[in-house]
Amino acid sequence: MKDTAPQTIYLKDYTPFGFDVESVHLTFDLSPNATRVMSRIAFAPNPEATDHRFYLHGKKLTLIKAAINGEPVRPEVTDEGLTCPVPDGSFIWECEVEIDPEGNTALEGLYMSNGMYCTQCEAEGFRKITYYPDRPDVMSVFTVEIKGPHPVLLSNGNPQVQGQGHAIWHDPWPKPAYLFALVAGELVAHSDSFTTCSGKAVDLNLYVRPGDEGKCAFGMEALKKSMQWDEEVYGREYDLDVFNIVAVDDFNMGAMENKGLNVFNSSAVLASPETATDGNFERIEAIIAHEYFHNWTGNRITCRDWFQLCLKEGLTVYRDSQFTSDLRSAAVKRISDVIDLRARQFPEDQGPLAHPVRPESFQEINNFYTATVYEKGAEVIGMLKRLVGDADYARALDLYFARHDGQACTIEDWLQVFEDVTDRDLAQFKRWYSQAGTPRLAVRDEWKDGTYTLHFSQSLPASAASPDPQPQVIPISVGLLDPNGDEVLPTRMLEMTEATQSFAFEGLAARPVPSILRGFSAPVVLDRDVGTAERAFLLAHDTDPFNRWEAGRALARETLMAMATTGAPAGADYLDGMLAVLRDADLDPAYRALMLGQPSQSELAAALAEAGTTPDPDAIWQASETLALAMAQHAQDVLPRILAECRVDGPYRPDPDQTSKRALGGRALSLVTRLDGGTQAAAQYAAADNMTLQLSALGCLLAAGKGSAEVAAFYDQWQDDRLVIDKWFGMQIAQAVPDKAATIVAALTEHADFNWKNPNRFRATLGALTMNHAGFHAADGSGYRLLADWLIRLDPVNPQTTARMCSAFQTWRRYDSDRQSKIGTELERIASTAGLSPDTTEMITRIRGAK
Repeated sequence: MKDTAPQTIYLKDYTPFGFDVESVHLTFDLSPNATRVMSRIAFAPNPEATDHRFYLHGKKLTLIKAAINGEPVRPEVTDEGLTCPVPDGSFIWECEVEIDPEGNTALEGLYMSNGMYCTQCEAEGFRKITYYPDRPDVMSVFTVEIKGPHPVLLSNGNPQVQGQGHAIWHDPWPKPAYLFALVAGELVAHSDSFTTCSGKAVDLNLYVRPGDEGKCAFGMEALKKSMQWDEEVYGREYDLDVFNIVAVDDFNMGAMENKGLNVFNSSAVLASPETATDGNFERIEAIIAHEYFHNWTGNRITCRDWFQLCLKEGLTVYRDSQFTSDLRSAAVKRISDVIDLRARQFPEDQGPLAHPVRPESFQEINNFYTATVYEKGAEVIGMLKRLVGDADYARALDLYFARHDGQACTIEDWLQVFEDVTDRDLAQFKRWYSQAGTPRLAVRDEWKDGTYTLHFSQSLPASAASPDPQPQVIPISVGLLDPNGDEVLPTRMLEMTEATQSFAFEGLAARPVPSILRGFSAPVVLDRDVGTAERAFLLAHDTDPFNRWEAGRALARETLMAMATTGAPAGADYLDGMLAVLRDADLDPAYRALMLGQPSQSELAAALAEAGTTPDPDAIWQASETLALAMAQHAQDVLPRILAECRVDGPYRPDPDQTSKRALGGRALSLVTRLDGGTQAAAQYAAADNMTLQLSALGCLLAAGKGSAEVAAFYDQWQDDRLVIDKWFGMQIAQAVPDKAATIVAALTEHADFNWKNPNRFRATLGALTMNHAGFHAADGSGYRLLADWLIRLDPVNPQTTARMCSAFQTWRRYDSDRQSKIGTELERIASTAGLSPDTTEMITRIRGAK
């Protein structure tokens, strides 16, 4: 561990930068190991600031020369930046630095990916390009000149000059440095155009490496759909003459919303039926929408400081969720979002990495690109919309865009527009941004003389992040069903504001069955003593799609917990309920597929720990396997019909109709494989004409202990496609039996195609190990040791990816003492590594501090 802890930065200490930046002119003379960056920046004193000390951030820069108003100066330079005396009034700062893009393995700032120059500047990467006030509240107009022997030279904004080896770009919209982008290389463009609602023509380009041209069409159509949707739903029109996207192989994140020049991880934009699954297509559609929507919620209006990160990310995640719901199935999207929230954000909220949606402090901002900021941040937006209603939400957003366009804002600015539009006091609602943890909502009911009463109480455990939590505003959607399954009270929104609160429903003829928290109206844990019979009733009759799924999920969870702890048999109520769902041809196939899905093994471990039982990963895995076999046997008569119904005729399309059928067909095939040993899966693999069917069949074969020939054939077929080979790595690990998972991963890390410096390949391999719950938590500690070995190796090269992968250890305190001891040993080994990055140091320190 480092001798000195990283510096902690606090929200309460925010002060404005001492200078306004009136304009920025950058000139890049590109060279792999010696790129020269010349900057010419116009500064003026900021009248809102109290501290006018001139300080510019800069890391890993070689300063060649600097001048103020044309006169050479000798700044005081440190590893983090520089300072020097400046005039009292406005002045021009000029400097020239040299940087090493090829040696920049951290993939932050300006770096190279397979011979292509590209950038990633969020959150603090621009300081690795030139000296600058690298903070989001400093916004300016940029002009960028690029010189280099490359056919394509791109930056933000509109092109002013484009020629061989020379280009000038000008972005007329003020932006912070984190939105700066530059790309240069041998690229080909898939081009199209879009006409905005005001009649403006916009040139669209998706730039890719030669050979990837056939994987661009879907991404381009997704972009055009996003542009049209944002006009129709939010009234937001695009504001430049050109919109460019570039696909990059080496990228730490999914994509980046740089103004007018979005840089995408190749996996988040390239797709064809032969190489991408239905899930890949939907993910690409959502990510393209997300980054495009940032043009207004993130770029035109950005965040004042990084504590406000949820302002742009939570809102934009909510917007891309709306987009997918409108284009596909709203019910399936909502359920999928909640599955992801519970898998990623709930453990974060309930463990050592807990923090509010808007943190009060941080050490490394890269560690706060979390599920809490993104997914819980989006849930907070959804709650606000439910509370104020659709009409006032739309009015508030219009006011937000009109009032704050071109500004760097705060959560207070965001909430103020809602208060101004609705006359509501949102001081209590604001606690969702400041209190860490997942609220628990306990409920008991009472029936008397035709009146049915629900008594609620809310609680939020005290934590280091929130030592004295207070009651929050919780929107609770409720419906009531009569004993015949008919709805006697349509969905009603209850607004809970007190620690305890009761709501009565009068004039009922019989005691109703409640459907509580419909649509998952708030990100809480619902505590209610519900019997198996009531869950089965809701599974059969609930008119709310989410709560119907939730009833089945709860039945599955309770069945599996009993099987894992007592060896109980699979519950008949669950099996019969799932069989009824499977037979219901009136239901969307994608919805049926979700209904049939089991809770994840990690979710079961969390439920057992919460119930006071130490989870046994091996017992959980065995229970999951046993229940899947029981379901297959219970449904064996209907499965052939389901497979037949789910066959798709005609050319492949990644549309909701076809993808929903393939989703249910894949679920049915996984059950059939448990009965026929893989005969039908092998046939599907041999006949598959798209990646969805091919990969689904391969996964079924591997889960059945078969498929070695298909694994070899898959590699031979796709060895030249790096994104498909990521799937090849991940599938073998995901389907590995627990006692072989670490051995398989170790062998794959010796494979010639394992490039550990590529984030996609690293995540496809080591990340897949962490997702194989019983394999990662193997009793001998082999999974822990293997991951720690690779994190120690990766940290000096790419600390961002390393730090994020450390979260695999965050739930370590829930397991038995032997596993805790083994994990503790690996955490100590990582922590004591000489030269450990600040990113990883912070994560390991927080995880080790868990009690």
